[in-house]
Amino acid sequence: MPKSIFISLPVADVSRSTTFYEALGFIRNPQMSDENGSCMVWSEAIMVMLVSHAKWRTFTSRPFPPAGSSDHMHSLVLDSREAVDAMNEAAAAHGGQADVNPMEDHGFMVTRDLADPDGHLWAALWMDPAAMPGA
Repeated sequence: MPKSIFISLPVADVSRSTTFYEALGFIRNPQMSDENGSCMVWSEAIMVMLVSHAKWRTFTSRPFPPAGSSDHMHSLVLDSREAVDAMNEAAAAHGGQADVNPMEDHGFMVTRDLADPDGHLWAALWMDPAAMPGA
């Protein structure tokens, strides 16, 4: 198996979260999904496991973070500025929150942050390395 990353996220409603992530462009892997969790594929190497709170409790007894708090943000690199905008719009239209932080536009890079229905943070970004200062 090639090196890959599985990000596991506790979610209150697996079905709602699955629909949300599908709207962002993830694809559900039915072979690794059931009523307790959905495996959402971003790429061949990046998967997000949406895990029910009950299933999460079999992994750890550590407390869930308080609503509105954050301890990390995952970033997804997209193909264009338009794709960044579309992902943010899809988040807002499917139970998440768009632009949880101010948009950053550095000319060579655009970032817009969003939150899923459970408050997990994601940065949607586009970057043109050839246009970076000093490139």
